[in-house]
Amino acid sequence: MKIVVTGGCGFIGSHFINFINSKKLDIEILVVDKMTYASDISNILSTNCEILKKDICDLTSQDLGDYEYIINFAAESHVDNSIKNGKPFVKTNVEGTFNLLELARQNKNLKKFVQISTDEVYGDMLDYGKNVEASTEFDLYGSSYYSATKASADLLVQAAGKTYNLPFLITRTCNNYGENQHQEKLIPTITNCIKNKKPIPIYGDGLNIREWIYAEDNCINILNLTLGEYEGVYHIGSGERYTNLEIIAIIENILGDRVDFEFIEDRKGHDRVYALNSSETPKLILNNTLENYLRKELLF
Repeated sequence: MKIVVTGGCGFIGSHFINFINSKKLDIEILVVDKMTYASDISNILSTNCEILKKDICDLTSQDLGDYEYIINFAAESHVDNSIKNGKPFVKTNVEGTFNLLELARQNKNLKKFVQISTDEVYGDMLDYGKNVEASTEFDLYGSSYYSATKASADLLVQAAGKTYNLPFLITRTCNNYGENQHQEKLIPTITNCIKNKKPIPIYGDGLNIREWIYAEDNCINILNLTLGEYEGVYHIGSGERYTNLEIIAIIENILGDRVDFEFIEDRKGHDRVYALNSSETPKLILNNTLENYLRKELLF
């Protein structure tokens, strides 16, 4: 079996490849990565795969060869960057996904096109009321160029499924954390600030709620859904939700001491709450918690 993994040198993509290799599965892997600032070939712990340095917008059928699955982790993903300049997000997240779909539907051996998506495509859950969780039936709503381009990509995948009978899977997950995450993201920012005795920057009032999942747990579930008889849209969430201030409190409990933080100007269009209803996802596997990860990062 051969799978194509785009964005495989990035954060979540590398976790996916490392998990497959750790289980010694009989899977041939072609990694496609543009190698942007958020990618690092050293994220992949084993050389047991082929790596192609190329933009997904420029890929051809000849580049990919024969394969059964294509799993699209490639994306511009930092919301702040999308606010400053949305053009790279349109190119990679929309045009890149479109190109992959065009290539995939030419593949007569294709078993499944897998699009890795986000809970941000649903917008702010607070707009629906208190304690609301997004189901797969919710409308898509983009609050930033990042979430809008990810929602656009999802719609392209669904359109290819409807028009061309392309077998597809879309996984929408919550905030991931774990090894190899770029320093611009919240959890690495927090741990680096603590280790370097700098104040932790907290947007607005620190009460925005996010759901958190360990990257490898996400990838285990992505692989199970990919190789199983599952198509359509599935949520991979943990139900583990915290405000940023609650994360600070967890860290203070771990360290047994106060930590320094400062409130900074809030992000433009900042959604208040993300929450996924993952009850329809079969055999959801969750082995880790954010508190345990933070304990390991801060105490060892």
